[in-house]
Amino acid sequence: MSYGRRAGLPGVDAPMPIVLVVSGRLTPGDVPRLCDALDELLHGSAATEAICDVGALADADLTAVEAVARLRLTARRAGCRMRLRGAPQELLVLLELLGLGEVA
Repeated sequence: MSYGRRAGLPGVDAPMPIVLVVSGRLTPGDVPRLCDALDELLHGSAATEAICDVGALADADLTAVEAVARLRLTARRAGCRMRLRGAPQELLVLLELLGLGEVA
């Protein structure tokens, strides 16, 4: 009898990343609510990574940049790294221009 070898390290389960979907048109009032939502998702989880899915953002503007920056700080405070998924090119350019290119 033979058994197939499992992928990964034996006995170690990697935690799944937390995913927060950000969509539509953001207002400055949305930013604290998004941070609270991410904090709630991360609280008590074993996740080491948060993914911010911004593919459905209506506008890549300075409010979106503020949201990304503050979400990154929220993730870091919880001991996680954050990365973007589906970021529109306009948002990536703004992040780079403002010195936040490492967020993307």
